[in-house]
Amino acid sequence: MRQVAGRPTLVDTSVGPAGVTRSPGTRGSIVLGHGAGGLRWTADLLAVREAAAAAGWASVLVDQPWRIAGRRVAAPARTLDLAWLEVLATLGELPRPLIVAGRSAGARVACRTAQEVNADGVLCVAFPLHPPGKPGTSRADELISPAAHGIPVQVIQGSTDPFGSPAEVRAAAQGVDIAVTEVTGPHSLERVAADVAAASAAWWASIRPR
Repeated sequence: MRQVAGRPTLVDTSVGPAGVTRSPGTRGSIVLGHGAGGLRWTADLLAVREAAAAAGWASVLVDQPWRIAGRRVAAPARTLDLAWLEVLATLGELPRPLIVAGRSAGARVACRTAQEVNADGVLCVAFPLHPPGKPGTSRADELISPAAHGIPVQVIQGSTDPFGSPAEVRAAAQGVDIAVTEVTGPHSLERVAADVAAASAAWWASIRPR
């Protein structure tokens, strides 16, 4: 790793430098990934990090290489997963339980890689179950993958999310250990960031190391 003034700690990956911003804690760890839009951290994820700090948890914000490079278009899924896995491998032994988390595209990355990083739980903020207007193009297989391997999942979904309503997410999650919490709003949940953080904290309090 190398530190660059005014920026996160940079971590070299095979697809370019990623960014890591760490906050200390001892009661557990949450590693957060951003979505595919914009070059800033959204209020909902920052509120989750603040809630983690208040509960004594360590947190890690992971900036994907495409953001560190200043690009505005996210990398393909395989590239995102590769960078995420390589970053997590550099973090050392994190306090348990370990929750991997993200919003939108970051939630998909967390789900796809949860078993490989031996996560104890997965937190999904605004999981994009399908593209807007295309409910037949489902990503339910990604969503249920962690739960199918015994890893509990929490989804916090906006009531009017065009990428999948809370009802659609619940239907996709039938039969597996996935909790779905509905909050007011569309795919962006910045206006209800406090509600997202409260729902997250209520859920992770029940997570134990596997």
